[in-house]
Amino acid sequence: MKLIASDMDGTLLNENGEISEANAEAVKKAIDKGVEFIVATGRSYHAANIPLQAAGITCPVVSLNGAVTYLENGKQINSIPMDKQVAARIANECSKLGMYVELFTNKGVLSESREHFLDVLVDIMRSANPDISDQEMREMVEQRFQLEEVSFVESLQTALKDENVEIYKILTFAFEGKQLEEAKRKLRDETGAVITSSGDTNLEFNHPKAQKGLAIQKYIEDKDWTMEDVMTMGDNWNDASMLEMAGRGVAMGNADDKIKKLCDYETAANDQDGVAKAIEEMLRELDK
Repeated sequence: MKLIASDMDGTLLNENGEISEANAEAVKKAIDKGVEFIVATGRSYHAANIPLQAAGITCPVVSLNGAVTYLENGKQINSIPMDKQVAARIANECSKLGMYVELFTNKGVLSESREHFLDVLVDIMRSANPDISDQEMREMVEQRFQLEEVSFVESLQTALKDENVEIYKILTFAFEGKQLEEAKRKLRDETGAVITSSGDTNLEFNHPKAQKGLAIQKYIEDKDWTMEDVMTMGDNWNDASMLEMAGRGVAMGNADDKIKKLCDYETAANDQDGVAKAIEEMLRELDK
Protein backbone atom coordinates (compact mmCIF):
# COMPACT_ATOMS: atom_id res chain seq x y z
CA MET A 1 0.00 0.00 0.00
CA LYS A 2 1.29 3.45 -0.96
CA LEU A 3 -1.59 5.58 0.30
CA ILE A 4 -4.03 5.38 3.22
CA ALA A 5 -7.27 7.34 2.85
CA SER A 6 -9.53 7.64 5.88
CA ASP A 7 -12.99 9.02 6.45
CA MET A 8 -13.28 11.18 9.58
CA ASP A 9 -16.65 11.07 11.40
CA GLY A 10 -17.39 7.53 12.52
CA THR A 11 -13.94 6.41 11.38
CA LEU A 12 -10.79 8.36 12.27
CA LEU A 13 -12.66 10.35 14.93
CA ASN A 14 -14.01 8.86 18.14
CA GLU A 15 -17.42 9.63 19.62
CA ASN A 16 -16.04 12.92 21.00
CA GLY A 17 -15.03 14.06 17.53
CA GLU A 18 -11.34 13.62 18.32
CA ILE A 19 -8.47 11.59 16.91
CA SER A 20 -7.35 9.19 19.64
CA GLU A 21 -3.70 8.94 20.60
CA ALA A 22 -3.54 5.41 19.21
CA ASN A 23 -5.00 6.47 15.86
CA ALA A 24 -2.66 9.47 15.62
CA GLU A 25 0.39 7.34 16.43
CA ALA A 26 -0.57 4.73 13.83
CA VAL A 27 -1.03 7.40 11.14
CA LYS A 28 2.35 8.93 11.94
CA LYS A 29 3.99 5.49 11.96
CA ALA A 30 2.64 4.77 8.48
CA ILE A 31 3.90 8.14 7.22
CA ASP A 32 7.34 7.43 8.72
CA LYS A 33 7.38 4.17 6.77
CA GLY A 34 6.77 6.04 3.51
CA VAL A 35 3.02 5.49 3.20
CA GLU A 36 1.10 8.66 2.36
CA PHE A 37 -1.98 9.58 4.38
CA ILE A 38 -5.02 11.59 3.29
CA VAL A 39 -8.44 12.18 4.80
CA ALA A 40 -11.57 11.95 2.67
CA THR A 41 -14.51 13.54 4.45
CA GLY A 42 -17.92 15.11 4.06
CA ARG A 43 -16.64 18.00 6.19
CA SER A 44 -15.37 21.30 4.87
CA TYR A 45 -11.61 21.85 4.84
CA HIS A 46 -11.89 24.09 7.90
CA ALA A 47 -13.87 21.57 9.93
CA ALA A 48 -11.59 18.70 8.89
CA ASN A 49 -8.47 20.56 9.97
CA ILE A 50 -9.60 21.20 13.54
CA PRO A 51 -9.11 17.60 14.83
CA LEU A 52 -6.16 17.00 12.49
CA GLN A 53 -4.22 19.93 13.93
CA ALA A 54 -5.14 18.91 17.47
CA ALA A 55 -3.56 15.50 16.80
CA GLY A 56 -0.48 16.97 15.11
CA ILE A 57 -1.33 15.55 11.68
CA THR A 58 -0.77 17.56 8.49
CA CYS A 59 -2.05 15.91 5.34
CA PRO A 60 -3.99 16.47 2.11
CA VAL A 61 -7.76 16.71 2.50
CA VAL A 62 -10.48 15.50 0.17
CA SER A 63 -13.40 17.55 1.47
CA LEU A 64 -17.16 17.71 0.92
CA ASN A 65 -17.33 14.07 -0.26
CA GLY A 66 -14.82 14.67 -3.06
CA ALA A 67 -16.00 18.06 -4.31
CA VAL A 68 -12.86 19.97 -3.25
CA THR A 69 -9.34 18.62 -2.73
CA TYR A 70 -6.51 20.38 -0.89
CA LEU A 71 -2.80 19.66 -0.55
CA GLU A 72 -1.25 19.45 2.90
CA ASN A 73 -0.22 23.11 2.65
CA GLY A 74 -3.86 24.12 2.20
CA LYS A 75 -3.64 24.80 -1.55
CA GLN A 76 -6.81 23.86 -3.42
CA ILE A 77 -6.01 21.62 -6.40
CA ASN A 78 -9.41 20.44 -7.62
CA SER A 79 -13.08 21.34 -7.33
CA ILE A 80 -16.30 19.98 -8.81
CA PRO A 81 -19.26 22.30 -8.23
CA MET A 82 -22.89 21.32 -8.79
CA ASP A 83 -25.03 22.73 -11.57
CA LYS A 84 -26.93 25.69 -10.09
CA GLN A 85 -30.31 24.64 -11.51
CA VAL A 86 -29.88 21.12 -10.13
CA ALA A 87 -28.90 22.50 -6.73
CA ALA A 88 -31.91 24.81 -6.74
CA ARG A 89 -34.32 21.93 -7.46
CA ILE A 90 -32.83 19.83 -4.67
CA ALA A 91 -32.90 22.64 -2.13
CA ASN A 92 -36.48 23.48 -3.07
CA GLU A 93 -37.76 19.90 -2.83
CA CYS A 94 -36.10 19.29 0.54
CA SER A 95 -37.35 22.59 1.94
CA LYS A 96 -40.90 21.78 0.85
CA LEU A 97 -40.65 18.52 2.80
CA GLY A 98 -39.79 20.47 5.95
CA MET A 99 -36.13 19.45 5.97
CA TYR A 100 -33.27 21.64 7.16
CA VAL A 101 -30.98 22.54 4.23
CA GLU A 102 -27.38 23.76 4.09
CA LEU A 103 -25.38 24.77 1.03
CA PHE A 104 -21.62 24.21 1.16
CA THR A 105 -20.15 26.83 -1.16
CA ASN A 106 -17.01 28.75 -2.07
CA LYS A 107 -18.44 31.46 0.19
CA GLY A 108 -18.81 29.16 3.19
CA VAL A 109 -21.81 27.24 4.52
CA LEU A 110 -25.16 28.94 3.92
CA SER A 111 -28.55 28.25 5.52
CA GLU A 112 -31.84 30.02 6.08
CA SER A 113 -32.71 29.22 9.67
CA ARG A 114 -30.57 28.51 12.70
CA GLU A 115 -33.68 27.84 14.79
CA HIS A 116 -34.99 25.27 12.32
CA PHE A 117 -31.71 23.37 12.54
CA LEU A 118 -31.74 23.50 16.34
CA ASP A 119 -35.31 22.22 16.39
CA VAL A 120 -34.51 19.36 14.00
CA LEU A 121 -31.48 18.13 15.92
CA VAL A 122 -33.07 18.55 19.35
CA ASP A 123 -36.00 16.45 18.16
CA ILE A 124 -33.65 13.77 16.82
CA MET A 125 -31.56 13.73 19.99
CA ARG A 126 -34.59 13.71 22.26
CA SER A 127 -35.74 10.40 20.77
CA ALA A 128 -32.26 8.90 21.22
CA ASN A 129 -31.56 10.44 24.65
CA PRO A 130 -34.87 10.88 26.49
CA ASP A 131 -33.16 11.56 29.85
CA ILE A 132 -31.18 14.60 28.66
CA SER A 133 -32.68 18.01 29.42
CA ASP A 134 -33.61 20.43 26.63
CA GLN A 135 -30.84 22.77 27.77
CA GLU A 136 -28.21 20.04 27.58
CA MET A 137 -29.47 19.07 24.13
CA ARG A 138 -29.33 22.67 22.94
CA GLU A 139 -25.73 22.96 24.16
CA MET A 140 -24.78 19.78 22.31
CA VAL A 141 -26.49 20.93 19.14
CA GLU A 142 -24.84 24.36 19.34
CA GLN A 143 -21.51 22.58 18.86
CA ARG A 144 -22.55 22.02 15.23
CA PHE A 145 -22.11 25.73 14.58
CA GLN A 146 -18.68 25.68 16.16
CA LEU A 147 -17.66 22.87 13.83
CA GLU A 148 -18.88 24.47 10.60
CA GLU A 149 -19.04 28.25 10.24
CA VAL A 150 -22.62 28.65 9.04
CA SER A 151 -23.87 31.97 7.65
CA PHE A 152 -27.61 32.56 7.65
CA VAL A 153 -29.25 34.17 4.63
CA GLU A 154 -32.79 35.30 3.93
CA SER A 155 -33.21 32.97 0.94
CA LEU A 156 -31.17 30.03 -0.33
CA GLN A 157 -32.79 30.41 -3.73
CA THR A 158 -31.44 33.96 -3.94
CA ALA A 159 -27.96 32.70 -3.02
CA LEU A 160 -28.25 30.03 -5.71
CA LYS A 161 -28.79 32.75 -8.33
CA ASP A 162 -25.58 34.56 -7.35
CA GLU A 163 -23.11 34.00 -10.19
CA ASN A 164 -20.20 34.29 -7.76
CA VAL A 165 -21.40 31.37 -5.61
CA GLU A 166 -20.34 27.81 -6.40
CA ILE A 167 -22.24 24.95 -4.75
CA TYR A 168 -20.11 21.96 -3.75
CA LYS A 169 -22.51 20.03 -1.51
CA ILE A 170 -26.05 20.19 -0.18
CA LEU A 171 -26.59 18.73 3.29
CA THR A 172 -30.09 18.11 4.61
CA PHE A 173 -31.41 16.92 7.98
CA ALA A 174 -34.91 15.66 8.73
CA PHE A 175 -37.18 15.17 11.75
CA GLU A 176 -38.49 11.86 10.42
CA GLY A 177 -37.19 8.99 8.33
CA LYS A 178 -40.17 9.28 5.98
CA GLN A 179 -38.98 12.76 4.98
CA LEU A 180 -35.62 11.33 3.95
CA GLU A 181 -37.26 8.52 2.02
CA GLU A 182 -39.61 10.92 0.24
CA ALA A 183 -36.69 13.18 -0.70
CA LYS A 184 -34.77 10.22 -2.10
CA ARG A 185 -37.84 9.10 -4.06
CA LYS A 186 -38.40 12.53 -5.57
CA LEU A 187 -34.75 13.17 -6.39
CA ARG A 188 -33.38 9.72 -7.25
CA ASP A 189 -33.76 10.36 -11.00
CA GLU A 190 -31.91 13.68 -10.84
CA THR A 191 -29.01 13.00 -13.22
CA GLY A 192 -27.08 16.06 -12.06
CA ALA A 193 -26.54 14.82 -8.52
CA VAL A 194 -25.56 11.77 -6.52
CA ILE A 195 -27.28 11.11 -3.18
CA THR A 196 -25.33 9.72 -0.24
CA SER A 197 -25.55 9.90 3.54
CA SER A 198 -23.21 10.21 6.51
CA GLY A 199 -25.82 9.30 9.13
CA ASP A 200 -29.35 8.09 9.77
CA THR A 201 -30.79 11.61 9.85
CA ASN A 202 -29.27 13.25 6.77
CA LEU A 203 -28.90 13.18 3.01
CA GLU A 204 -25.96 14.64 1.10
CA PHE A 205 -26.04 15.76 -2.54
CA ASN A 206 -23.01 16.29 -4.78
CA HIS A 207 -22.13 16.48 -8.44
CA PRO A 208 -22.00 12.87 -9.76
CA LYS A 209 -18.24 13.17 -10.26
CA ALA A 210 -17.70 14.55 -6.75
CA GLN A 211 -17.21 11.25 -4.94
CA LYS A 212 -14.46 10.26 -2.53
CA GLY A 213 -13.22 7.37 -4.65
CA LEU A 214 -12.98 9.47 -7.80
CA ALA A 215 -11.23 12.29 -5.93
CA ILE A 216 -8.61 9.91 -4.55
CA GLN A 217 -8.14 8.40 -8.00
CA LYS A 218 -7.49 11.85 -9.44
CA TYR A 219 -5.14 12.71 -6.56
CA ILE A 220 -2.87 9.74 -7.37
CA GLU A 221 -3.00 9.98 -11.18
CA ASP A 222 0.24 11.99 -11.37
CA LYS A 223 2.01 9.59 -9.00
CA ASP A 224 1.86 6.59 -11.35
CA TRP A 225 -0.13 4.67 -8.75
CA THR A 226 -3.41 2.82 -9.15
CA MET A 227 -6.27 2.34 -6.73
CA GLU A 228 -4.80 -1.10 -6.00
CA ASP A 229 -2.08 0.80 -4.12
CA VAL A 230 -4.65 2.48 -1.86
CA MET A 231 -6.15 1.43 1.48
CA THR A 232 -9.38 3.18 2.44
CA MET A 233 -11.37 3.17 5.69
CA GLY A 234 -14.97 4.26 6.20
CA ASP A 235 -18.31 3.62 7.85
CA ASN A 236 -21.12 5.11 5.79
CA TRP A 237 -22.63 5.54 2.34
CA ASN A 238 -20.59 8.60 1.39
CA ASP A 239 -17.55 6.30 1.77
CA ALA A 240 -18.89 3.60 -0.56
CA SER A 241 -17.08 4.74 -3.72
CA MET A 242 -13.63 4.76 -2.12
CA LEU A 243 -14.22 1.49 -0.26
CA GLU A 244 -15.22 -0.25 -3.48
CA MET A 245 -12.49 1.26 -5.66
CA ALA A 246 -9.54 0.71 -3.31
CA GLY A 247 -7.23 -2.27 -3.39
CA ARG A 248 -7.83 -2.61 0.34
CA GLY A 249 -11.20 -1.34 1.52
CA VAL A 250 -11.69 -1.52 5.29
CA ALA A 251 -15.09 -1.18 6.96
CA MET A 252 -15.30 0.09 10.51
CA GLY A 253 -16.86 -2.16 13.14
CA ASN A 254 -19.59 0.47 13.61
CA ALA A 255 -20.44 0.51 9.89
CA ASP A 256 -23.77 -0.62 8.48
CA ASP A 257 -23.77 -4.30 7.48
CA LYS A 258 -24.33 -3.31 3.84
CA ILE A 259 -21.17 -1.18 3.95
CA LYS A 260 -19.25 -4.09 5.44
CA LYS A 261 -20.31 -6.26 2.50
CA LEU A 262 -18.55 -3.84 0.13
CA CYS A 263 -15.21 -4.52 1.84
CA ASP A 264 -12.78 -7.42 2.08
CA TYR A 265 -11.54 -6.18 5.45
CA GLU A 266 -13.16 -5.08 8.70
CA THR A 267 -11.64 -3.42 11.76
CA ALA A 268 -12.83 -2.39 15.23
CA ALA A 269 -15.28 0.45 15.82
CA ASN A 270 -14.24 4.10 15.70
CA ASP A 271 -14.34 4.42 19.50
CA GLN A 272 -12.10 1.34 19.81
CA ASP A 273 -9.14 2.69 17.78
CA GLY A 274 -10.30 0.83 14.67
CA VAL A 275 -8.18 2.97 12.37
CA ALA A 276 -5.03 2.23 14.36
CA LYS A 277 -5.75 -1.50 14.30
CA ALA A 278 -6.36 -1.49 10.54
CA ILE A 279 -3.15 0.44 9.86
CA GLU A 280 -1.08 -1.80 12.14
CA GLU A 281 -2.43 -4.92 10.43
CA MET A 282 -1.60 -3.51 7.00
CA LEU A 283 1.90 -2.47 8.06
CA ARG A 284 2.60 -5.94 9.48
CA GLU A 285 1.68 -7.45 6.13
CA LEU A 286 3.95 -4.96 4.33
CA ASP A 287 6.86 -5.97 6.58
CA LYS A 288 6.54 -9.67 5.75
